[in-house]
Amino acid sequence: MKIRYHRILLKLSGEALMGSSTYGIDPEMLQVYARQIKELTEMKVEVAVVIGGGNIFRGLQAERSGIERVQGDYMGMLATVINGMALQSAMEANGVFTRLITAIEMKEIAEPYIRRRAIRHLEKGRVVIFSAGTGSPYFTTDSAAALRASEIKADVILKGTRVDGIYDADPLKHPEAVRFEHLTFEKVIRMGLKVMDMTAFTMCQENNIPIVVFDINDPGNLRRIVAGDRVGTLVEG
Repeated sequence: MKIRYHRILLKLSGEALMGSSTYGIDPEMLQVYARQIKELTEMKVEVAVVIGGGNIFRGLQAERSGIERVQGDYMGMLATVINGMALQSAMEANGVFTRLITAIEMKEIAEPYIRRRAIRHLEKGRVVIFSAGTGSPYFTTDSAAALRASEIKADVILKGTRVDGIYDADPLKHPEAVRFEHLTFEKVIRMGLKVMDMTAFTMCQENNIPIVVFDINDPGNLRRIVAGDRVGTLVEG
């Protein structure tokens, strides 16, 4: 099979793990994502994953609880480690070799982030799960995805969402919203479309890393994207 993208970074939101729940981790959704990622490894695609923590704790919401922003951001980073551990267990239960890597050292449960070591894991066919964001407050997991994708020289960032691409308005609120198949970085900025936060988006633009926004809940989409099919919305230079 022809492969378009040989090394990918998959960005999953924490909310993607909730399924139909409003909080926490749905075991069925873990299995859905683990099976999709396994398909990619069987195609000899090198897979890195950055996962959010919004299903457990979101730093930006911490101030409402009287928690300082920086403290809240670190709490959110720890939530991504919990999600990473859960995803790692699900993938290993499906026979996929993984490495959980964290930007905040916690050597009992994960490897510290070392760029060359992470790349070597990918070359050996292991799925690398990047957790704890960038390790610094004030940066989102979108920024972590853009940073890690740049560092490991990923061919593309695949941003899994609950909708099938980028629209000119929220399709969940506006049924008449129009979906784009292809956009340039400049057009996204000009139209003010919400793809990633601006820090992450600018990093992708500067390093010429394309972004595919797609529906992660369609089980065949990941396989189709790496094979070169037009799925979701492609943003590139």
